[in-house]
Amino acid sequence: MKDFKTEKCPDTTACPVAFTVDVIGGKWKGIILYNLISGPKRFNELGRLMPYTTKRMITLQLRELEQDGIVHREIYREIPPKVEYSLTPFGETLKPIINLMRDWGDMYGNAVLMKRKISEHM
Repeated sequence: MKDFKTEKCPDTTACPVAFTVDVIGGKWKGIILYNLISGPKRFNELGRLMPYTTKRMITLQLRELEQDGIVHREIYREIPPKVEYSLTPFGETLKPIINLMRDWGDMYGNAVLMKRKISEHM
């Protein structure tokens, strides 16, 4: 991850946006966060909710979210071992952003898909 404290940003008003995108960006982080809003999930549960990604990608994205303090990984000492992922209190602060992203997708997703389809035929 980039060090936003030392990196020069040409547009200082956009730097917070760049930082937020760095934390929750990527194809799967937003979807992981969206799925964790409803409560803790086990790894395989997340896999079922995200069938178009690989276990490796889910693992990498969860590790980054955990490293940033957004997601908590709880290991239960039982046989077989149980691991659950949940939002930390810090991660909970992203709920409004994720929900707004969902709402925007509901409102404008079809319009974007139509524009993409038109662009493909040009």
